[in-house]
Amino acid sequence: MSVNHGDGNENAHHHHACANLFGCGDEKGTGIIREDIKDAAFDDRASDTLLHMGEVDQETLDGYLSARGQWRRKFLQASSFMGALAAVEPWFARLARAQEPGTAPKRQSDRGGRVHVVPSTKETVQLGVYDANLVPILAIDSGDVISFPDTWSHFLNEMQPGVSIDTLAKLRVDNPGRGPHSIIGPIAVNKAEPGDVLEIRYQRIRPYEWGAVFNNPGSLGTGLLPQDYAQGQVKYVDLDLRAMKGKFLPNITVPLKPFQGTLGVAPPDGYFPPLSPGVTSSVPPGPHAGNLDLSELAEGSTLYIPVWKPGALIYTGDSHAVQGDGEISLTALETRMKELRIQVILHKQKNLAWPVAETDSHWIIIGLDKDLNAAMALAARNAIKFLATRAKMSELDAYALCSIAVSFRVTQVVDIVRGVHALIPKTIFAPQLRREMTMV
Repeated sequence: MSVNHGDGNENAHHHHACANLFGCGDEKGTGIIREDIKDAAFDDRASDTLLHMGEVDQETLDGYLSARGQWRRKFLQASSFMGALAAVEPWFARLARAQEPGTAPKRQSDRGGRVHVVPSTKETVQLGVYDANLVPILAIDSGDVISFPDTWSHFLNEMQPGVSIDTLAKLRVDNPGRGPHSIIGPIAVNKAEPGDVLEIRYQRIRPYEWGAVFNNPGSLGTGLLPQDYAQGQVKYVDLDLRAMKGKFLPNITVPLKPFQGTLGVAPPDGYFPPLSPGVTSSVPPGPHAGNLDLSELAEGSTLYIPVWKPGALIYTGDSHAVQGDGEISLTALETRMKELRIQVILHKQKNLAWPVAETDSHWIIIGLDKDLNAAMALAARNAIKFLATRAKMSELDAYALCSIAVSFRVTQVVDIVRGVHALIPKTIFAPQLRREMTMV
């Protein structure tokens, strides 16, 4: 293997008549349960070693994690980040407790709330699963901020410059069912209940100075074209964070746009086949958001996620320096974050059925399905519903507007459940109407 350096009832079986996307349905937090995904999400091709739950040699894994932890500590001691972190006010350097109970306003200042620091450790990181049985590592209030310093990369934290594809592929085979994601969590949100919505504001996303993109050997059946490329490859890329560019080849540089590939909550029961009671794979995205791999969720963006379980139970991971829509080889430019900082705001009983996103320039409506055509149709229906309910137009007008002004892009095609996102430009709406078109 090589290493390179350098809306009607006729659609009710798919979704509610109004997709229950913006509170137009009557259900309270029940959401959409796609039977075809529930029964067949893991077909023969997808049911490889990446997705099967199996026993992990805990002693070996613990030793592996401990050895890597020693490397991490040495790395951090030699870096300026730890010194910078220690220099911040004491409230930032300690793990803050939840603030006194109180009713949070609907919109809060970015400066509001306590700051909680959650480092990546063997105790805070889960390997490739959402486990609703775990005691939350932290409970926060609406408006609080969470800082994640020194996040881990794909495959625990082994993917450092110089590691070969053989090592990465072996980790996949040796840890069946756990998937490629090391994800931090769960983090509970006080008073969060099914039917609520979490507003996640991405306040800071700062990567390390390196990244890697890889494809597995074709025999593992991952990525879009495993049949075309039997040989796996991992390619390391140096990142110039001052210029925000990565040098892919001597004469090719790629602009960086860091984001988290995974941020979500505990998924609804029954949407995916459980690996064991209360435990589901973190690989496919869904109504809980999760592994959306939506590159628009960069610093300054906002993600709105429906709550499906008490406490919501937030997980995040899969740090990216940049990604093209599609993510066809299996990975983005994978990296680690020096710091990810988010603010979490709870909105009571808004009854979104799917995650939606927002940037300064666009509203982003998402469709997810194993079938890319079905994902496209769902994204279109959800976009039409958004425009009809928020811009107060007929669905026929919304349908026409989507055709002439809304861009539909393939988010990713490598996580079993494929994604399509609709980009609705804010500039086409008059300022007063634009201010009225809120997500929640």
